[in-house]
Amino acid sequence: MEALRFDNRFVADLPGDPDQSPRRRQVVGAVWSKTPPTPVPAPRLIALAREVAELLEIPDAFTASQDFADVFGGNALLPGMQPISTAYGGHQFGSWAGQLGDGRAISLGEVINSKRERWELQLKGAGPTPYSRTADGRAVLRSSVREFLCSEAMHHLGVPTTRALSLVATGEQVVRDVLYDGNPEYEPGAIVCRVAPSFTRFGHFELPSARGDVELLEKLLDFTIARDYPEIARKVSDKLEQRAAFFEEVCARTAFMMAHWMRVGFVHGVMNTDNMSILGLTIDYGPYGWLENFDPGWTPNTTDAGGRRYRFGSQPQVAHWNLGQLARALSRVFPTMDPLQAGMERYAEVYAEASRMMTAQKLGLATLHDDDADWVTTLFELMNEAEIDMTLFFRLLADVDLGAIGAASIETLRPSFYVDPLPAEHEARLIVWLNAYAARSAQDALDRAQRRAIMNAANPRYVLRNYLAQEAIDLATQGDPSRIHLMLEVLRKPYDDQPEHAQFAAKRPEWARHRVGCSMLSCSS
Repeated sequence: MEALRFDNRFVADLPGDPDQSPRRRQVVGAVWSKTPPTPVPAPRLIALAREVAELLEIPDAFTASQDFADVFGGNALLPGMQPISTAYGGHQFGSWAGQLGDGRAISLGEVINSKRERWELQLKGAGPTPYSRTADGRAVLRSSVREFLCSEAMHHLGVPTTRALSLVATGEQVVRDVLYDGNPEYEPGAIVCRVAPSFTRFGHFELPSARGDVELLEKLLDFTIARDYPEIARKVSDKLEQRAAFFEEVCARTAFMMAHWMRVGFVHGVMNTDNMSILGLTIDYGPYGWLENFDPGWTPNTTDAGGRRYRFGSQPQVAHWNLGQLARALSRVFPTMDPLQAGMERYAEVYAEASRMMTAQKLGLATLHDDDADWVTTLFELMNEAEIDMTLFFRLLADVDLGAIGAASIETLRPSFYVDPLPAEHEARLIVWLNAYAARSAQDALDRAQRRAIMNAANPRYVLRNYLAQEAIDLATQGDPSRIHLMLEVLRKPYDDQPEHAQFAAKRPEWARHRVGCSMLSCSS
């Protein structure tokens, strides 16, 4: 299949590692290392995201062939592919971790489609790289299913994200200790092909800066502006102004992404700086989760269970902190901190504006006023105390008759209650809040149908709840990928009612409250 056209600018324009051996090492003075995928015994396509294949203009005949599984399982290369892994550092859980790099991610190349769009193809789990340290460079089916489904689910939710083209079983067994408790087991291996305009992370800039390699830092920065932010290069001629505009745009895009995470109740779980995209895309789907019973203190990551640094309610502040680390790394190429401080202020402005707009949409309001803050906060506090499902509550709220608040209103919202019936105190407080909400809604010139349309466009019916992902994983592990295919179809239309799939729009069952994979997850993958 020679239809894909590659234009591998990252390799062509940036310094590479002269050492082409597979040994693990510190890579200095370079941002990429030549890294061929390691072949697997029996690559087999499990699932394909057809929209992504269409985006890349890959013919159906090829996706249906064994050749496709061979290429995206790491056993073959297409003409023009130049597989590499890249060097980056990062702050992990608030501490500088030094060189990290693509420990099991191998970029095959940059595809240019007929619309002149650039898409980088990256295999996750395709074998060891110079950055693998003591790991094997592989990935298991469990984590690969989660990344494949969530990448596409987030896209269809309207959240900025990397995409996923394919999920390939490798035919080999991989040893993992799921809970890091000294009980490793064999699990089936798999490889996901991730797709994005760029996989450059904050950590790519942090590493040369931390090493004092200003020349490499400047090369990477100017390359990133030219390739990934060409609109800046076109509009601004002065190099220093280009760099300032770049940082400000990264801040703005990150803020917009954060607002979307909070809108849909998504918790990333591992917001280290090496997991932050300079394009403001959600990247690296590890121990993520969606809020079920509303709890701003919840994190899906067992590694973060003690400090809860990456809990849901702290994500906007963590993103700001991460941008501060990027600013510190870039400060080596700025004469003053003023442009970087301006970018940080831009983050706060964009997040506040986007969050305000999205909260208004979730509530079916034309806009959110300053004096609305108290009753909005009251709602979230009540949802937390009463264990109310975030996704279901806001979707059902659109169906409440605001002209007749009472017992019928509670009945409409009942499917979102994890404690049913609600304690009398919580039910009374909810009625009070609904009356305040009805009075506030009446101030807008929106009729019931308009309000409902706005709310249903902002509040999904379907999200990839952890227990749904785990059910798909359990079946796939037994050799049945049908639930992966079904969930992919359902999640393509997350705002539609889809009554034939209503079981996937239900609150978390009680059996999943504390089950591994359904409540909290480790970084083991």
